[in-house]
Parts: sequence; structure tokens; C-alpha cells
Amino acid sequence: MGKLLNNKMWFVILLLTVSLAGCSGDSNDSNGGGTPGSGGVCAGANCVSLGTAGDLKAAGGYAILAETGVDTVPSSVVTGNVGVSPYARTALTGWSETYDGTDTYATSAQVLTPGKLYAADLAGGTTSADLGTAVLNMQAAYTDAAGRTATSAATTNVGAGTLTGLTLTPGVYEWGTAVTIPTNLTLSGSATDVWIFKVAGTLDMAAAKNVILSNGALAKNIFWQVSGAVAIGANTHFEGIILGKTSITFGNLASINGRLLAQTAVTLDATTVTQP
Repeated sequence: MGKLLNNKMWFVILLLTVSLAGCSGDSNDSNGGGTPGSGGVCAGANCVSLGTAGDLKAAGGYAILAETGVDTVPSSVVTGNVGVSPYARTALTGWSETYDGTDTYATSAQVLTPGKLYAADLAGGTTSADLGTAVLNMQAAYTDAAGRTATSAATTNVGAGTLTGLTLTPGVYEWGTAVTIPTNLTLSGSATDVWIFKVAGTLDMAAAKNVILSNGALAKNIFWQVSGAVAIGANTHFEGIILGKTSITFGNLASINGRLLAQTAVTLDATTVTQP
């Protein structure tokens, strides 16, 4: 009996040793593991550290953030905050704003509660400073994404810039030209997989098409870094975070599950914007 107990004790000790080894400080994180970390998003067994493009820092507090204006004609529906800086509140057009008594923010029937509108000239609280920081973070995210290296030759200049009927797996994609999406586009990957699309020219998606996510892919892990103007067609659904060097325009009744972060202006036309 004593020998049997000793054998059981050694077996328990062995199990504890293995368990503790699996909980060491080398666990998966944003520096090389398979789970999200505070500084980035991980892809499968290897982590793609996106830096400011991954967490967006203060820019992540906005569904829409632009430097020169956010225009909607006619009414749109936004889930999340809307901000413009360094331009003033007059650059928020079509929103029917109601400003609070401290001049800190505005509300609008088009921005679902608890979302608010912010502009650089709002004097209440820390609105102006917060927006300034968010814009710097947005610019840094754009630069960070632009500096990523394409995953392989297979993710470089896919379709010569025309993405027709494709299913794209996770990775860093790069085009030295404009990109056109004339059909539905499917992104297939897990909830921890990451896509970075680097577009040297404009990005255009045809009307009445869809970006489709499959196998658990999440909009928050999809980044469209575009140096030219972005134009999404009427009745089209888009997915991901758009980091635009210039303007972002959505056609009538188009929608996005993602964020619109533009270094010039955002123009909506009865658009539905839902931050992921």
C-alpha cells in the first residue's frame, strides 16, 4: 500500500510540474504568440504585431475620424463616436447636432447612444486635446501599416489590382497600383487572424457587392491602408478598418462593419457605420 501511495504522489507531482511549465512567462502574447496582446493582434501560431495599427490607441475611440470634415446627406446611422480635427464643428455637416451645455460634445439622432460627435473647436472638457491625440494615432497607424512587408509573392499585386471572385486568407497584401473590387470578396480566417491590405493608389468597390467574412474572421483585425481616395458603391457592404491618406466616400445605402479613419474627409450617403 505504501509503495502504491508513493507512486500516486509522484504522478501528481509530475502533473503539477507539467502544468506549471505551461504557465510560464513565455506564454503567447503580442510578442509572438497566438492570442491577442495589448500591443497588437495575433495571426494563428505567429503574432502579427501591428503596433498602433493594431490597437489604434485614442483613434480606436471613434467609428469615424477625419481631419477636414464628416459629411452625411441624407441621414446616416452610426454606432460609435464621430470626430473631426483640426477642423471645427462646421465641418460636421448633415448631422443636426445638439451641443451639450458645457460645449464638450454634440448628440444627433443619426449617432446611436452612447455615441457622440466631437470637433476641435469644442472648448469643454479635454475634447480638443483628445482629438489631437487621436489624429496623431490615426496617422501613426497608417504609417505603421504602410511599412509592413508583403507576406509573400502570392500576396503581392494579386489580380493585378482587380479582385474578382476571390477568397483571401490572412496575410499582408500589397499593390503598387489602384485596387478595384468588382464582385463579392471573401476573407477566410479565424478570429485571431489578421489582414493588412496596402494599396498604393485608389480603392474602389462596385455597387451592390459584399465583403464577406468566413470561418470566424473579425472586422477589427482587417486593415485597409489606402494612399488614394476610397469609394464604396451604393448598397455595398464593407468590412474592416479603413486607414485613408485622403478621402473616404460611401455610396447610397452602403454599410460597413469597421472604422473610417481619413486624413482628409469622410462622405456618407444614408450609410450605416458600425464600429467592431
